[in-house]
Amino acid sequence: MRSRFYYEGHNKKVAFRIREHINASPDFLSPQTAGSPRAVGDALENLLAQEFDSFLGDWCSEYSKDFARRAMEDLAFKDKEGIYSAVDIKTHREGTQFNMPNLISVRRLSRFYESDMNVFALIMVRYSIDGTTVRVSEVLFSPIEFLDWECLTLGALGWGQIQIANSRDVRIIDGLSRKLWMLQLCDAMAAFYPREIDKIGERLEHFKAVRDHWQSKQDIWEIGQPRWDRSDRPSGRRS
Repeated sequence: MRSRFYYEGHNKKVAFRIREHINASPDFLSPQTAGSPRAVGDALENLLAQEFDSFLGDWCSEYSKDFARRAMEDLAFKDKEGIYSAVDIKTHREGTQFNMPNLISVRRLSRFYESDMNVFALIMVRYSIDGTTVRVSEVLFSPIEFLDWECLTLGALGWGQIQIANSRDVRIIDGLSRKLWMLQLCDAMAAFYPREIDKIGERLEHFKAVRDHWQSKQDIWEIGQPRWDRSDRPSGRRS
């Protein structure tokens, strides 16, 4: 079943409401938190989560915002068609250095997408700060299958992690087929794993050489060599 919420563009209306809500909110940062992208990101996530079901309007039939830190979603909702969306919130502070945020494990996504009634979605909030005032320039809200593979990459963690290659450059292809996107994922993994095998081979050779080096060394740490006697250790106390 194809989600009308995303394929008819209702997610874009929600993105607009999020942007307007944050920009209309009273200052919610202190001088201390304003200097920390992590603290600002947490504050924006909390602000968004408190009102997200109202942004969805009558599309929302169920809503959850309490998830463990390591969960794949920061919030989730079931729409009026019964489709469950797990939503990952990312923030990007304009003017900051290059960063590559993780989205989801390839294994977890492949299992999650065994059901056509599941959607893994991204909300990206781009913002700047003037003193303690947050100004949001753009909010993107999209299912992962609308993200162009040109702006994604794979990280070598576990089975592999889908990452945004550069959070300053997120490209969306509205209406892209999930089947096409998942086939592109499989093709990407078919190229990714052999490269990882080559890297593992290089690492094995490196530590083989390291072992040969240590095998040939005289063991000056063997039993019988002088050891630091506990009674001789300086106490660190001043007389």
